Amino acid sequence: MEINRRNFLRNAAVSTVGLAAIPEILSASMQLGKKKQKGLLPSLKTGDVILFQGDSITDAGRERMKQQSNLSGSFGTGYSFLAASRLLNENPSKDLSIFNRGISGNKVYQLSERWQRDCFDLNPALLSILVGVNDFWHTLDGKYDGTVEKYAQDYKQLLVLTRKMLPEVKLVIGEPFAVAGTSAVTDKWFPAFDGYRASAKKLADEFNAVFIPYQAIFNEALNYAPAKYWTGDGVHPSMAGSSLMAEAWLNAVK
Repeated sequence: MEINRRNFLRNAAVSTVGLAAIPEILSASMQLGKKKQKGLLPSLKTGDVILFQGDSITDAGRERMKQQSNLSGSFGTGYSFLAASRLLNENPSKDLSIFNRGISGNKVYQLSERWQRDCFDLNPALLSILVGVNDFWHTLDGKYDGTVEKYAQDYKQLLVLTRKMLPEVKLVIGEPFAVAGTSAVTDKWFPAFDGYRASAKKLADEFNAVFIPYQAIFNEALNYAPAKYWTGDGVHPSMAGSSLMAEAWLNAVK
């Protein structure tokens, strides 16, 4: 009984660390994301569209047959659902339409292949993109022969086209991240993966996008709880990790 009690108290302490620590984590890690645009959300007009784009981290198990705005089933269970829920609750008068069009496994070139349907046709006023982990991860099993140079080139082409088609769109670029000490992220990831992170930051600067330094955020989060608390495999966030990402995203756009 005493062992069970100790386990309960230890687990309870860990379960409360995330929410309590989030302000400190963001304060210590988000300076890089605040150098460019600020206050994107207040500049949105009534009826504007917000679009979340990316891979499985954004997809988060959403029902892809339901491609509707502001519908929980269309958002899955990840950071985009949490962030969108807060935006809708806090801005009812703006009548925002928020979409999640992330697709698990996507690399940048696959975003490009569906960009007309899943971006331009929606005409977003604010576009948030998180992509890059698969552009590296899938090279490790030999199923993709991409390079960091291809990632940067494909991403830049996508952003150039986006600026051309949506010249007034407000951009948010999330940093691809990988948390070591987990089931999938091993020493094989580094230092090669760091180049993908650097490329995303460079493109955010070049295209005047808000940059969310997710790697720094998760690195700082490790000071409060172990890696598996934030992400089981080092790529896909846990409930606590998704909450941390959502708070970082909201911090960046407000």
